[in-house]
Amino acid sequence: SDEDGPAQARQTPSASTAPKPAPALTAAQARDVITRYSKINNEANADRNRRLLDTVEDGPLYAMSVSDYTETEGLSAKDREPYQAWSYDLASAKLYIPRLADGQDRWFAAALSSEKGKAPSRLAVFAEQPQHKRWEMVSVVDLDSQKLPDVALDREGYATAVAANDNKQLSADADLLRTAVLDNFTTGGTNNGSKVFAPTKASKRQVKVHSDAATRFGDKGTSVFDGADNRFTDAYALKTADGGALILFSHTHTQTDAVAHSGLQINPGKEDRAWLHDVPRMSIQYTFVCNDAATVPAKAEPSRLIGYTCARTDASGPPVPSWSHRA
Repeated sequence: SDEDGPAQARQTPSASTAPKPAPALTAAQARDVITRYSKINNEANADRNRRLLDTVEDGPLYAMSVSDYTETEGLSAKDREPYQAWSYDLASAKLYIPRLADGQDRWFAAALSSEKGKAPSRLAVFAEQPQHKRWEMVSVVDLDSQKLPDVALDREGYATAVAANDNKQLSADADLLRTAVLDNFTTGGTNNGSKVFAPTKASKRQVKVHSDAATRFGDKGTSVFDGADNRFTDAYALKTADGGALILFSHTHTQTDAVAHSGLQINPGKEDRAWLHDVPRMSIQYTFVCNDAATVPAKAEPSRLIGYTCARTDASGPPVPSWSHRA
């Protein structure tokens, strides 16, 4: 009957009339966040001010930056590079601002270049820290190509955030991608790295890191990779034009170098002086924190690792016995 018509229409609002979730922030606000980041990052870096840096960085990026500070502080004055101020170029920046439902943590991603006139090839994620009422950069990945992932944008230019984990619409989620990346480092991809990922430049580079390490010391020592406790479990996903997603995630791995037998020693380099103090070691375990970027298809096909960026955040190991006696 006629009376049923309007009632049914009310129950099923068409897509065009349903209110869209609000964007995380406006494009102008996002540019202000990036400008503030560049300014305060320079001020903090000039004298390695961790507390100031902590007002514009968080998560894996902050851990990576602080390890840079630590490394520099281990170097002699003559080995320290003079600090060069820089900034992200707003003219070329590409903003990926997701629409987010009420109550969702607010974040956005941006493709950035730190050189005017150079196309952006670095993906950064900024997240709002509600307790401090401020936005901080939490991760950054350098891509292997200036061809950026094809993030789907609506008519107003906003992106769509999708679930980075347990997402049945995608062929892989952040947890599986992280396992595959760790497999590239630890086995050269033999377990699931080569199944989850198509052989992109970034995947091949991780596999090469594994194979190069295996032969680095010849018969005098070993160098092996392992997954490590990962504090940085946040992952961010944006819908791509093909119905898949761009997923930005982080992982932590270790590399353990060890001598084959007593009588041999590993002499740490000056870049590790802050952690190892030039003391010869029987073995050294390095910890790396890394950010990764992958495009994941909606259908059952391999994902593509499109970039990753790592920083050594720790190093430790037992000194050679004669050294500890001398000391």
